[in-house]
Amino acid sequence: MNNYANRVNLVCFAGLGREYALAFGQRGAAVIVNDLGGDIKGGGRSSAAADKVVEEIRAKGGKAVANYDSVEDGEKLIQTAILRDRSFARTSDVDWDLIHRVHLRGSFLVSRAAWNHMKNQKFGRIIMTSSAAGIYGNFGQANYSAAKLGLLGLSNTLAIEGQKYNIHCNTIAPTAGSRLTETVMPPDLVQSLRAEYVAPLVLWLCHDACPENGGLFEVGAGWIGKLRWERSLGRIVRQKNESMTPEAVRDAWSEICDFTDASRPSSIQESLQTLVEVLSRVEDERGIRANPTGATAGTNPSSAVGQTLPEMSFSYTHMNCILYALGVGMSTREPDHLKFLYEGHQDFSCLPTFGVIPALSAMTGLGSVPDLNIDFTRLLHGEQYLEMFRALPTSGTLTSRGSVADVLDKGSGMVILLDVHTYSEGELVCYNQFSVFIVGAGGFGGKRTSQKAVTAAPPDRAPDAVIVDQTSRDQVTLNTLTAPLFTSLGFKSPILHGLCSFGFAARHVLKQYAANDVSRFKSIKVRFVKPVYPGQSLQTEMWKEANRIHIQCKVKETGDVVLSGAYIDLHTDASTGGLQSDLVFAEIGRRIRDAGQELVKKVNAVFGWEISRDGRTVREWTMDLKTGGGSLRSGASKADVIFTVSDEDFMEVVKGKLNPQKAFFSGKLKVRGNIMLSQKLEAVLKDYAKL
Repeated sequence: MNNYANRVNLVCFAGLGREYALAFGQRGAAVIVNDLGGDIKGGGRSSAAADKVVEEIRAKGGKAVANYDSVEDGEKLIQTAILRDRSFARTSDVDWDLIHRVHLRGSFLVSRAAWNHMKNQKFGRIIMTSSAAGIYGNFGQANYSAAKLGLLGLSNTLAIEGQKYNIHCNTIAPTAGSRLTETVMPPDLVQSLRAEYVAPLVLWLCHDACPENGGLFEVGAGWIGKLRWERSLGRIVRQKNESMTPEAVRDAWSEICDFTDASRPSSIQESLQTLVEVLSRVEDERGIRANPTGATAGTNPSSAVGQTLPEMSFSYTHMNCILYALGVGMSTREPDHLKFLYEGHQDFSCLPTFGVIPALSAMTGLGSVPDLNIDFTRLLHGEQYLEMFRALPTSGTLTSRGSVADVLDKGSGMVILLDVHTYSEGELVCYNQFSVFIVGAGGFGGKRTSQKAVTAAPPDRAPDAVIVDQTSRDQVTLNTLTAPLFTSLGFKSPILHGLCSFGFAARHVLKQYAANDVSRFKSIKVRFVKPVYPGQSLQTEMWKEANRIHIQCKVKETGDVVLSGAYIDLHTDASTGGLQSDLVFAEIGRRIRDAGQELVKKVNAVFGWEISRDGRTVREWTMDLKTGGGSLRSGASKADVIFTVSDEDFMEVVKGKLNPQKAFFSGKLKVRGNIMLSQKLEAVLKDYAKL
């Protein structure tokens, strides 16, 4: 992560700034180092501190110049941090004004001076330095706390205004020892909270590849955490044509302050939406409710769980399959696309993601479910899971049966998980789970999370493969022909629905890792984040982890993520053959299905397995004995302990020919994580293996 060359970084130097300057200089940036060289109360000045850092950078081959100007000279890009502590009663106008000039006004002037340069070059990274005193308050620091929290408000607004110019603004609240805090911290604590434990976060937030914008992070001692606002569901305490009284506030106080099922607004629009809903509810005389976005009075959406929907039929011909392939970007200009576009091709096939289309009609059945009372104009498609059990016929009639898997209360809205199983002549072809968000339908007191909704973050490394495809101006028309349920209502111009990006990403993975062999496709899960406009380029980033391909899809021109938390599971290439260990894991899965809840009580852990052949991992398993009724699934997930072993050695242990301890000490069995949890495996494996 060294591509800071050709960047000019201003480092406003005071304590932490030295580490930022050295780190940027080491990675090729040209650095402007400023330090007034004042004392901790803001008095005096000296060039020595800035000069010393410049010398250090240059001695290591870096580029740096010093600057000693005042913070008031915003055009010279200066920011200085000063401690000037006074209890509130003793805070003078000078104490207040000096701190605000240095911290808040100084940051404003610095940022304003750089802003147009950043806009013109379509790139900028601004890091505001707030403080725990600003976030939480601190005795004797009223002036400092107010200025530091003011920086957060400034940062949030710059993040919004700068986003379209690729200017990102984030805020850090560091705890670090420096010359400014050495008089108020014990020496050993100053040493433990070294500034170099903060600098790596600043470098990452300034990196071209970092997507973070508008974030707030606490950092210190090698630890980093992200903060966010949280808001209770609250309580309406007035009724139409009646006065609002302090007594009503008093009587509802416990509900007003109850953070159970709290919401987390992230924009002023989300914040104001609640007030709009409040006005609507009061005007409709729906009275006092726990949440302004709540469901209709007298209904209980949670009771809809398990409800079945009317059976739907979907008839199609090969033309539908071809139209779908065109709609997700395939072209006859590409020879390897012909098998999906020409019905006379010897291997003519239907893209696996077409399996979503027959199931879409089942969603309309949600309108008939009692207690849901869905307004379809407020429905957003949030996530999608598709699993294939056999290749889709290229024509025929499919039957879909839907049921409500779960209903979640998100405060500002309601999430419905809809399961749809699709059959061809009585044989299961595919399974879909739609996750839909109904804006303004929350607040009914339901649960917030579900074990039936799972996504997976990509590995923390550069993608293993990237494919970019430009969408055509006609893409939205082609895509709408096969997925008419979703439209572009509410947008100034037509958009490509998330299911179009879904199809693009899936075919990219099929091309990269399965040679367009649809029989290799097992399942896909995505979270829809943002829309794509026709003509923009879709960039699919891929990380291969055994048979699971983690994916993230972006708009190349803007960097906006449109699909996140996504992955595709592939079946093992038939040319590699099956593994002996597959039979053992199949039996383990059966045992978990039969006695999962009992095992979860005994074990309370998640185990991962990496099975190798010829020195490379060819199969991964996740044995979850911590949540729900337990599960065994193919693929890697976060685990408490992970075992790595070859297929051959695994079977030797299972058969009792290889002692597990000897396997471990000889390196044949590797263990990562909490090794003591391996003892609990006996509860699962004692009847089938000796691990």
